[in-house]
Amino acid sequence: MKKVSVSGSPRENVGKKDAKRLRREGNVPCVVYGGKEQIQFFTSEKSFKDIVYTPDACIVQLDINGKKMEAILQDIQFHPVTDRILHADFLEIFSDKPVKMSTPIKIVGDSPGVIAGGKMLIKRRRLDVLALPDKLPAEIDIDISALEIGDSVVVGELSLEDVQFVDPENAVVVLVKSARAAMMAPVDLDEEEGEEGEAAEGEGEGEAAAGEGEEAPKEE
Repeated sequence: MKKVSVSGSPRENVGKKDAKRLRREGNVPCVVYGGKEQIQFFTSEKSFKDIVYTPDACIVQLDINGKKMEAILQDIQFHPVTDRILHADFLEIFSDKPVKMSTPIKIVGDSPGVIAGGKMLIKRRRLDVLALPDKLPAEIDIDISALEIGDSVVVGELSLEDVQFVDPENAVVVLVKSARAAMMAPVDLDEEEGEEGEAAEGEGEGEAAAGEGEEAPKEE
């Protein structure tokens, strides 16, 4: 699991005026909770480059005025027009406590169904997993090398040591559907009609990460 270092400073004042001032200066108001205390702090907007603007899951190593801890991004708010980051919530994690995280999938192998002309549809680009921090996977390999037209991979078929999948067992991760081009290949299409489709976006896009823990109070 990739780790990203972020330095921050405690907020002396908490409120709308102070938050607006911080944003004008290129900073983001943040809060970290889940431990013994809740800490309001701010960090440079540039600190989120390797946390938010990447498909990779990561653990954040926070250093707030010398106080160090590990956390995951729990929630993030964007401006509806400019897409600038308005506020970020972090959940402190501990080596002996399982944590839930949204983890990207990685397609592995070549599907015979796709080679025959079928269309591969990715239904979920990220999956929620529960594990101790040092067991959290950076990505989840989805092997499609056995998928014929009409076949799919569901969550219940996946297995990782020391990792629990949180999504429903019957949730489809990826499937191969028939397409008009597939009708030219010697493939049994009794169960499938020719149908065109494009890869679907995965559920949960836009979320940097998810974790278990209490909800942080929102700024007034």
